[in-house]
Amino acid sequence: MLAPAPRRCLRSSSNICLRSSSNIKKPLFISIMEHGSYQDQSQATFTLTDGDHTLANSIRYILNQDPRVTFVGYSIPHSSNARVNIRVQTTGDPAREVLKDSCEDLMLLCKHVTNTFDQAVAEFKS
Repeated sequence: MLAPAPRRCLRSSSNICLRSSSNIKKPLFISIMEHGSYQDQSQATFTLTDGDHTLANSIRYILNQDPRVTFVGYSIPHSSNARVNIRVQTTGDPAREVLKDSCEDLMLLCKHVTNTFDQAVAEFKS
């Protein structure tokens, strides 16, 4: 007799505030829904609303640098929807934690780029 397939469901839904510097007047909120099974939390698909290739490819790049990640990919189901699906599979760590760590790393990288750019502009003006 075959074992039943793991039940896939919406595990959680949350909002993340991305605000990389103090000169941003309006913070960017991204709504994330996590789809996956309760039995195996090392793989999940996350749906980002109001996302595009810029954000998805940046997150994919950072996730690929993480040694805990075995697979990451993203898709945009339809060009008229501002929705991105990101699939994450890890070596055993919860996919949610790995994605969260990667988003934090991406924000640090953006802060570094912004600070470096601001310093170069100030140096050029003086």
